[in-house]
Amino acid sequence: MARTKEFDPDAALQSALELFWRRGYEATSMADLVEHLGIGRASIYATFGNKHELYLKALDRYNEHHDAALLSALSQPGPALPAVRTLVRRFATEAHANDRRSLGCFVTNTAAELGAHDRSAARRVETSWDHVETLLRSALTRAQAQDELPAGRDPRTLARMLLVLMQGLRVVGKVSQDPGRVRDAAEQALKLLD
Repeated sequence: MARTKEFDPDAALQSALELFWRRGYEATSMADLVEHLGIGRASIYATFGNKHELYLKALDRYNEHHDAALLSALSQPGPALPAVRTLVRRFATEAHANDRRSLGCFVTNTAAELGAHDRSAARRVETSWDHVETLLRSALTRAQAQDELPAGRDPRTLARMLLVLMQGLRVVGKVSQDPGRVRDAAEQALKLLD
């Protein structure tokens, strides 16, 4: 007779995500995961695979939640440009918020730590960025169709610029002591939408 799991795999995955997000991949050992999740090493391996597989599952979980939140923010009925502006400003605010500042963005952190040498992680980062770019491009195309964005502006290149800006805001916000640095950069970029 098979044993039933004595822990909630969903809660354990969320807990692993939080630990990896706070400490990074390399700085998190299997012993750290065992202690933080409160489950045995064998249970972690049986449920999630090795540390790398668990990390990728945590990244997938982050992307699912993050992408759903962005979709919701950018696909509301009505004017599209205010939603784009609000999203960029939210990234700037969160980049310097005390409770989130040291975390940054899990996707950006993954790109910086693993992207150059871990193909599986890099693919997930690219997929996330592609999705964010598509959501932004869609919102900007809608804004243009609703005469909120001048006809001469290219929604695709604007979306790419905003994606890179938003990722950069998270990186700079982790270190900079000057909240004006990220805020001013976001506001300057948003002028390109006028």
